[in-house]
Amino acid sequence: MIPMVIDTDTASDDAVALVLALTDPRVDVRAITVVAGNVPMEMGVQNALYTVQLCGADVPVHVGADRPLVREHVFAHEVHGQDGMGDVGLALTGREPAEGHGVDVLIEMARQHPGELTLVTLGPLTNLALALRKAPDIAGLYKRVVMMIGAADGLGNVTPAAEFNAYVDPEAADIVFRSGMPLEMVGWDASRQDAVLSSADSDALAARGPLGEFAMVIQRQLWEFCREVTNVDGIDMPDPVTMAVAIEPGVATEAADRYVVVETRGQHTSGATVVDHLGVTGNEPNVRVVTHADRDRFLAMLHEACGQAAAVVGGAR
Repeated sequence: MIPMVIDTDTASDDAVALVLALTDPRVDVRAITVVAGNVPMEMGVQNALYTVQLCGADVPVHVGADRPLVREHVFAHEVHGQDGMGDVGLALTGREPAEGHGVDVLIEMARQHPGELTLVTLGPLTNLALALRKAPDIAGLYKRVVMMIGAADGLGNVTPAAEFNAYVDPEAADIVFRSGMPLEMVGWDASRQDAVLSSADSDALAARGPLGEFAMVIQRQLWEFCREVTNVDGIDMPDPVTMAVAIEPGVATEAADRYVVVETRGQHTSGATVVDHLGVTGNEPNVRVVTHADRDRFLAMLHEACGQAAAVVGGAR
């Protein structure tokens, strides 16, 4: 079993990543912490709780940081819809999160299970940065930290140089990247190249059952964004492919240890993840950078997850 903690800014692709983890018999999700990112905190919590319930799982969901460390928040409603789940009319209200702040949960889980846990981050790194500030000792306590953040090729999806999760809170990302944690970065470049779903892929996944239908229908707004902004031929799945790498490291077909820094002050490059591919800085690598994934294995994992039984979800919108 893979004991896992997931930190998420739950929107449509995060939800698919949660489905992957929550339905995989090899994964034991111990806690989900939510950070403000794609949507405001309250919405992200409700989206996570809905997804957990739909998967029939019994996993606590904790409220985390509701804003970046120092910056004004930038949301991603144009990517995932106003509710983060494609605005398809899901019952996304009324569920109660677990007690305990997400930052404290990240600290407590690491200290209770040193060297055992895989931490998967799917949103801005605010919660983890705050945890490191409060308890620097946790830097050496997680077994793996697999992050959906940045882009190893320097191509951004919010600005020309910055991927969303890094752009929203670059100061937090800078703290994490300098922490000495066992970091693995699965950037937007890996998703854009190896985790794009065509309309045929989407239809096939939706046909797998209620979880597949849920996973694909909530991407409604993402189709528009990919077509009009990022020029992806289909929809790319950055958070799910990151989760796939966390569950099966072999999904990462190309990866290398690199020195990576996060730009926090650039006029045009704030939030850029600067990867020293050639070693010109002479600095020791601090991140395992994944640049390509096994598309066939990733799709197989999606099909397996989407074919699992779903629980009945009630409640009003």
